[in-house]
Amino acid sequence: MPAKSKAQQKAAGAALSAKRGDAKKSDLKGASREMYDSMSEKQLEDFAETKHKGKPEHVRKTD
Repeated sequence: MPAKSKAQQKAAGAALSAKRGDAKKSDLKGASREMYDSMSEKQLEDFAETKHKGKPEHVRKTD
């Protein structure tokens, strides 16, 4: 599933980095921390590698 915004893509990249051991889990905050806890490495890869051309910076969260 591709990221819907640039912010979501960046958060996934940060979570993926921590999941791989390249960054500290304790450095994650907000959305990236939630993604780290709830998503697999493959899911994070899919979000992080999304092309960001034409993506908005942020998308409102809908419940």
